[in-house]
Amino acid sequence: MLLCIDTGNTNTVFSIWNDTRFLATWRTSTEHQRTADQYFVWLTTLMKAQHIDVKITEVIISSTVPRVVFNLRVLCDRYFNCRPYVVGKPECLLPFAPRVDPGTTVGPDRIVNTTGAFDRHGGDLIVVDYGTATTFDVTAHDGAYVGGVIAPGVNLSLEALHQAAAALPHVDVTKPDKVIGTNTVACMQSGVFWGYIGLVKGISAQIKDEYGKPMKIIGTGGLAPLFAQGNGLFDLIEDDLTMHGLTVIHKYNKDQGN
Repeated sequence: MLLCIDTGNTNTVFSIWNDTRFLATWRTSTEHQRTADQYFVWLTTLMKAQHIDVKITEVIISSTVPRVVFNLRVLCDRYFNCRPYVVGKPECLLPFAPRVDPGTTVGPDRIVNTTGAFDRHGGDLIVVDYGTATTFDVTAHDGAYVGGVIAPGVNLSLEALHQAAAALPHVDVTKPDKVIGTNTVACMQSGVFWGYIGLVKGISAQIKDEYGKPMKIIGTGGLAPLFAQGNGLFDLIEDDLTMHGLTVIHKYNKDQGN
């Protein structure tokens, strides 16, 4: 059984894949000091709670937080008796080599997202991921990652606004009833929601114009369904795109005899 792990700056997601479907998916906060033993206790407790009795024999990891990878490797070695594939490391082969400037390191999450999106929808795509950062990743006709855009994440922007302006409160990210707010919270919610609608529409339009071909826009990440309410922002929403990409990369490595 395959365990897929995606570690972001804010959260880490674990999913169990049985070659056909994901049996379960769990999310925890990303903490670099969490030990392999703590991961194992947390994971096995959740598996028992959902009556999932399987043996994990293979693991693939995507991580934007290098300090976390060591303890995840120990988890795999100590409890699953396997060596994990780690996206971005030389020993983990990629179906498509990124076409970017020489010496550029592409975030593993972006590679995984574009790989998963190409497998499901073909090429000429813009993948918009609402994470700690809001990223735009361009997938070419042949599946290669060919560049993108990084903008501040929604929650990061709200936190910066609150910290920089003491009179402004913390607010939830939601679609406001009206664009023109009549109180401070409504004004902030409108600015964030419609501001990011404008950001995604504007950047996507610029990408399409520069790319010069018709493109589909795929939304992913926790806030994608919320922002999908903004007047046809996306062609499709994929809530498990990163995990699907991990299964594709894992299968590619196995098919190559790696």
